[in-house]
Amino acid sequence: MADLPTSRVQPHRPFLHVGMDYGGPFVIKESRRRNARTSKVYLALFICMSVKAVHLEIVSDLTTDAFLAALDRFVARRGTPEHLYSDCGTNYVGAARQLNSIFKDTTVQEQMISHLPCTWHFNPPAAPHFGGLWEAAIKSSKYHMKHVIGTQILTFEEMLTLVTRIEGILNSRPLTSSHQIQMISFR
Repeated sequence: MADLPTSRVQPHRPFLHVGMDYGGPFVIKESRRRNARTSKVYLALFICMSVKAVHLEIVSDLTTDAFLAALDRFVARRGTPEHLYSDCGTNYVGAARQLNSIFKDTTVQEQMISHLPCTWHFNPPAAPHFGGLWEAAIKSSKYHMKHVIGTQILTFEEMLTLVTRIEGILNSRPLTSSHQIQMISFR
């Protein structure tokens, strides 16, 4: 097995190196009325590459604009990442292309660089194993969501509350194995 990337093993502040992925779709309803219309939402996952802390966002669709809005909410809460890692999804490629076109204008470039000065890294095409860290986090998130939701259809507020609680559950796990924690507590 090859060595882990330096972004996974070097100490630095949380969410400096971030992996991203989408999960879903999940069906939500407009209101609590009996015959309320339903729509699809997606789960946008941002994971810290070093400490595996998770940030979850609800996204209304898979467009570049929706992703950029989720990225802006992430940056507002967790700080600006230095490196972003993702697969070659069209929404990510579109977002990177849109940011690159914005960066070509020198006046806008100075404003945007102070807002989001980061480097984007894409996995090679047809290589999902490169994103194992965020794929595992999506699997854990979906596991909790499916067990809580079951066959229910939640409203947007209920889904947002659930996603926030799942984020708390995923971020409350220990950073070492339980065997190591037991060994530490006996010393």
